[in-house]
Amino acid sequence: MSLNTTPSSERIHIGFFGRTNAGKSSLVNAITGQQISLVSEVKGTTTDPIKKAMELLPLGPVVLIDTPGLDDSSELGELREKRTKEIFSRIHMAVLVIDAREGVTEIEMQLEERLKQMHIPYLVVYNKKDLLEVKSGGPETDSIEQDKEEKDNKIYISTLTGENIELLKEKIGSVKLNREEKKLVADLLEPGDHVVLVIPIDKAAPKGRLILPQQQTIRDILDAGCTLSVCQPENMRETLELLRKPPKLVITDSQVFSVVKEMVPSNIMLTSFSILFARYKGNLESTVKGAYQIEELKDGDKILISEGCTHHRQCGDIGTEKLPKWILKYTGKEIDFEFTSGGDFPEKLEEYKLIIHCGACMLNEKQMQERIMLAKEQNIPMTNYGITIAYLNGILQRSIEPFQIL
Repeated sequence: MSLNTTPSSERIHIGFFGRTNAGKSSLVNAITGQQISLVSEVKGTTTDPIKKAMELLPLGPVVLIDTPGLDDSSELGELREKRTKEIFSRIHMAVLVIDAREGVTEIEMQLEERLKQMHIPYLVVYNKKDLLEVKSGGPETDSIEQDKEEKDNKIYISTLTGENIELLKEKIGSVKLNREEKKLVADLLEPGDHVVLVIPIDKAAPKGRLILPQQQTIRDILDAGCTLSVCQPENMRETLELLRKPPKLVITDSQVFSVVKEMVPSNIMLTSFSILFARYKGNLESTVKGAYQIEELKDGDKILISEGCTHHRQCGDIGTEKLPKWILKYTGKEIDFEFTSGGDFPEKLEEYKLIIHCGACMLNEKQMQERIMLAKEQNIPMTNYGITIAYLNGILQRSIEPFQIL
């Protein structure tokens, strides 16, 4: 996959934090070489997190996130601070920007402590080095005496003169990230294997374009040195007959599980895009266990159905229409459903008996793990679309056979 076309969800996310007017926006502009963020002497110019995708070697594709200042005491400032803190759930690394003239305050100390608690690697950047004064012949200030006291995660820079910006980029690139490298499907395959993808034409997808999970799966299969065939459900049987030998794996859109399962022989592994993403972005074993909560549902219980992206809802939408209909039919119970999408996900989950999440192709693994942890802390079972549909169709065990769990 080209670095320039890497989805945001697959990029390393780097958040820039600090007080208002510490120079966060100027620093993001200096690193990108573009006027991404509005810069002004007026405090609070950055009102919402601003993102910029770029390539930063040796890390590769990254997303830089410029956040509002953490010291705005106004009512609007509280909302900005809340949005800033929400960024913690998605970043792999943080850059703490400090005005070198003012030094460290309680705000920076609290932020550092939170980053440590969340095990997020970070750098401390003292900006406005050009404005520091050192008296001739007198003792150097603590801020300037870098050679003696500077740590690996600390650097002094000037966004005005450009001093040490390149060195900072090198430091960012050398930070060891707490990020596990995963494969979407390639680890299930051997070079030369053949895979069949069953892809119904999705009305929600732009004409002439595959949706992101399908694109990523195709690329992962090709990277594994394998071949693949792509067909619609109605061509599935013919596709299998045309192959000289059975495929190693069939991956289907979850919505047509009930049709595809009848055409795929039991000696061929079968799963779905959504189940692949449940493993890739979260914890497959706990997500599978969550599906069994469907058997415990009672009249009046409430289910949260959550999507990681926002899109125009069409007739027959999987999350808001098909899943509720299938669950009501399977259980025969009077169940209430609530829906969230995009960045919206409630912090308090006690009212729900079950959470059903999408495959999270638009969320990075940090965001998805945060949601899983939130549900776990409140003892609320959580599963996902594909696993739920497989369970309702009686083929859950077969669809997770490739992963050797449970």
